[in-house]
Amino acid sequence: MFKNRILLFHLITLMVVIIWGTTFVSTKVLLQHGLNPIEIMFYRFVLAYVCILLVSHKRIWADNWKDETMLMLAGLTGGTFYFIAENTALEITQASNVALVVCTTPIFTALLAHWVFKDALRKNMLIGSLIALVGVGLVVFSGSVILKINPLGDFLSIMAALMWAIYCLVLKPLGNRYSTAFITRKVFLYSILSVMVYFVYDPLLVDMEILTQPVVIFNLLFLGIVASMLCFIAWNAAVKVLGPSRTANYIYFQPMSTLVLSSIILSEVITLTSLIGAICIIGGVYLAEKE
Repeated sequence: MFKNRILLFHLITLMVVIIWGTTFVSTKVLLQHGLNPIEIMFYRFVLAYVCILLVSHKRIWADNWKDETMLMLAGLTGGTFYFIAENTALEITQASNVALVVCTTPIFTALLAHWVFKDALRKNMLIGSLIALVGVGLVVFSGSVILKINPLGDFLSIMAALMWAIYCLVLKPLGNRYSTAFITRKVFLYSILSVMVYFVYDPLLVDMEILTQPVVIFNLLFLGIVASMLCFIAWNAAVKVLGPSRTANYIYFQPMSTLVLSSIILSEVITLTSLIGAICIIGGVYLAEKE
């Protein structure tokens, strides 16, 4: 029974990453239709928060102020800082750069887990992570795209990866004391509140002409309900069961899911380089998971 439960959460995490692999496209579409990175994050999290209130609304506060502060930190790192950094990076640099750099998250997570929780840095995990990261590079660039350095965009991508790694670590102690729905709801709440503080200095201008476009509505609903509410609940539950480092390893599959979806939806050709990269990702993650 225990092994079946572990396998289920591995599959759930993989499904979450597949869905998140499509969010780069949705975010790009919204940017092209006139929304800025902060507006996209705000609207998607408001939608997610309203939806999760339907299933988690009885409990208001954590047991103590220390835990409440940790929940605030989770909201800032996994919500506000991560998405502002990633969305802004997508606005000023190539999506391929962002996809590749963000995939350093598992390495950051493993190093921070070793530093904070004294988790062992397993040889298999380090070698597997490096193999998977090479695979990500092959999938993202497919042997035909030249890496274009954009210092600010690449720095923001690194910050996004670091923020998500911190978020996964913050979840570890919280997951033992609170329900996944409660933690996820608080993450959305503190993300929204922190962005509202930003709006004091740079007010939100609601443009109904943009927001009422069918393509904008569809992408915001997808990002808010599916990619945020449902996927955050699933991810947070997986971190609770599998641990932050093992869960983070699945981020390597994100570019691979984007590759497959692009071939199905956009009829893009999957190159030999991409296939080799996919094999590296699968093999690297498998090696990283071995005890």
